[in-house]
Amino acid sequence: MIVLSFPKSVSVPVISTCSVRAWGVFCGSFVRFVPMKLHYFQTNVYKNIALNCSFFLGRRVSFSTCQPSLNMGKEKPQVYVTRAGCPTKGIDLLKQKCDVEIWSKPLEPVPREELLKKVKGKDALFCLLTDKIDKELLESAGPSLKVIATMSTGYDHIDVPEVKKRGIKLGYTPDVLTDAVAELTVGLLLATSRRLFEAHQEILNGGWGSWSPLWMCGPGLATSTVGIVGLGRIGIEVAKRLHTFNPSQILYTSRSDKPEAKPFGGIRVPLDELLAQSDFIVVTCALTPETKEMFNDETFAKMKSSAIFVNTSRGGVVDQPALQRALESGKIAAAGLDVMTPEPLPPDHPLLQLKNCVIIPHIGSATTKTREDMCILTAKNIIAALQGEPLPAEL
Repeated sequence: MIVLSFPKSVSVPVISTCSVRAWGVFCGSFVRFVPMKLHYFQTNVYKNIALNCSFFLGRRVSFSTCQPSLNMGKEKPQVYVTRAGCPTKGIDLLKQKCDVEIWSKPLEPVPREELLKKVKGKDALFCLLTDKIDKELLESAGPSLKVIATMSTGYDHIDVPEVKKRGIKLGYTPDVLTDAVAELTVGLLLATSRRLFEAHQEILNGGWGSWSPLWMCGPGLATSTVGIVGLGRIGIEVAKRLHTFNPSQILYTSRSDKPEAKPFGGIRVPLDELLAQSDFIVVTCALTPETKEMFNDETFAKMKSSAIFVNTSRGGVVDQPALQRALESGKIAAAGLDVMTPEPLPPDHPLLQLKNCVIIPHIGSATTKTREDMCILTAKNIIAALQGEPLPAEL
């Protein structure tokens, strides 16, 4: 049997017909067939071609459909990557299918004006959470932009309704960083409650003297109450890990009961109850208009004076001046932050001067494997969109 393959569809709608000149090999010689007109979307025409080929060849000819290649009838799609230094596996995957242009400085975000200029005429944008994707940028890009993929789980830097209104596909990277962020959250909680940074500083400044019963003491997790604000993917994994430290109970807030909370005995409670009862308050919720600065003077006042507050979600969920006042006045005992506003935080920021505030530079997903997986998923999101296929992770 000889099989003739034809494309399933055509990316340019105006092409409705084409002339097909069938060629085949029979008994070691080329056989030329009569050109035939066909409509790309009429399967019956494919069958007629197969029947005609069968007649000329004297043997059965079947037909099949195939997905058109990414570059069928055009040059490679143009992709702009807003940061150098992304893991090479993901970028190399993009380069196999696309022409890729990359901002040259790995440690600096692409300047706004440069981004507006470079995105013009591109088919796809590979961005990070440091890049503001708004109406101005979309208008600069023009109608060629088909997909935006951010190498992040969070997407508060993107005007999602504006992107959707224009029919642009939008990809992100959930799940792949869940374990890394959960691990970091537990580490930050321990560093804050057990005063690890403060203790290390005491060594450097000569404060480490003879053993003293209460020197550098802090609260432990055993028999404590842990509160998780926002029990999503990351919150669940944080709770699983903290459960091994034998807290007396784990409370959480959510719109509904979570079956995933049963293995660690999680109890859903209203936010005010969680704030009042918890010795450790861990924030893993998304930044939305409803959660913006939800931790403010009022909420900090509802916490225990011994409470440890940890945020690895987004800096925008915290009113930072209110947090500073709570730490300085002793309304809460200590705070650990992986996220803040702005980022990077200026070296002279008041929070950095407080011994009871542990701050690390947004490194929740910073394992080599996680960042590589994030980059690969971002590349796959772009390629899938350009091929007209479902994105592996679409917003």
